[in-house]
Amino acid sequence: MKQNLYDIKGNVVGDVELNDALFGAEVNEGLLHQVVVAQLANKRQGTHSNLTRAEVRGGGRKPYRQKGTGRARQGSTRSPQWTKGGVAFAKKPRDFSQKINRKAKDAALVSALSGKVADGNFYVLNELKLPQPKTKEVAAILDAFKSDKKTLLVTAEHDELVVRSANNIRNVQTTTAELINVYDVVRNAKCLITIGAVKKLEEVYA
Repeated sequence: MKQNLYDIKGNVVGDVELNDALFGAEVNEGLLHQVVVAQLANKRQGTHSNLTRAEVRGGGRKPYRQKGTGRARQGSTRSPQWTKGGVAFAKKPRDFSQKINRKAKDAALVSALSGKVADGNFYVLNELKLPQPKTKEVAAILDAFKSDKKTLLVTAEHDELVVRSANNIRNVQTTTAELINVYDVVRNAKCLITIGAVKKLEEVYA
């Protein structure tokens, strides 16, 4: 398929041929959901830990006699209903990671990119070179593409000037063709990608 090729001012300067196998595939929403859930789960540290009633110090003596006080019977001041008591069903460290095989991850990324192209939220730039690290440089690019929502900037290689210029803009995320992933594509409304990054993706996934 052919896609317009833009400069950083939002002007069409030509067109680019996109590989249908990567950018024109059918969107598999079920697979996208599975991979995104796995990615988010794999980010969790799983280090949360609360104390059970057995692990809280103290509470060995019965706080008051069983009968005659008019109060509910209690056996320990470290039961969950007491202040400074243990936690019922306390959270303990665990591994949240989910395994997704490589073919599934690749297919999900293809679906995510194809979905962006189909929705008209995928813009290919002839280049993304900034003269100096200034936030207003990236802000001007976003204005040119009328991008007021979350935007993903994808470059072929790590570009320190682009990263530093975009860091202070709340709804902008930067990445490279090598590090792009399903969650980043899905969570951002628009994708601005350099033609160099497109070629790199096609080499790997097409």
